[in-house]
Amino acid sequence: MTSSPTPGLTRFNTSADGDALAALHEVCASSAWASALLARRPYATTDALLAASDAATARLTARDLAEAMAGHPPIGRPKPGDPASSREQSGMAGASEALKAEMLELNLAYQEKFGHVFLICATGRTGEQMRDAARTRIGNSPDQEREIVRAELGRINRIRLTRLVEEASA
Repeated sequence: MTSSPTPGLTRFNTSADGDALAALHEVCASSAWASALLARRPYATTDALLAASDAATARLTARDLAEAMAGHPPIGRPKPGDPASSREQSGMAGASEALKAEMLELNLAYQEKFGHVFLICATGRTGEQMRDAARTRIGNSPDQEREIVRAELGRINRIRLTRLVEEASA
C-alpha cells in the first residue's frame, strides 16, 4: 500500500486540468477513462488512483474501448519515437524474422475478425508468449474478446499510471 503521495502523484494532482488530461491521454486514449480519472483528483495515494482507473476501465462502453485500442500499435510494430511503446513491446525486439512475420499475420487476422488491434499487456512477455496468446484469442467470440481486451487494457493502464506518478520530479 502506498501510504503517502509520491512527488509524481503530487505533480499530477496539482497540475492544470489540461496538462493532467494530456498526461492521462498518454496513458489511455479513451476520453471517457481520462475524464473519469481527472474528475476524481486529487488522489491521496497511488493505490487510490489505480482503483479509480480500474473502476473507469470497468465502465468503458464498446465505443470507449475502441477509442482506447486505437491508441495502441499492433504487437511487433511499436509507435516510432514512442519510448513507452518500444519498452512495452521489447519482447518482440529480438524476435526472429519468422516470428515477426507470423505475428504480423496473426495481427491482420485478428483485426479482420474483431475490427480492432490485438491488445495485450506486452510488458514482460516474450514474442512467443504474445504469439501464443494471439493464436488462442483469435478463437474467442467477440463478447469474450471484449472482456479480455478490457482486462488487458486495465493492466496496461495500471503500469503506465504507476510509471507516471512514480517518476521523480522533473
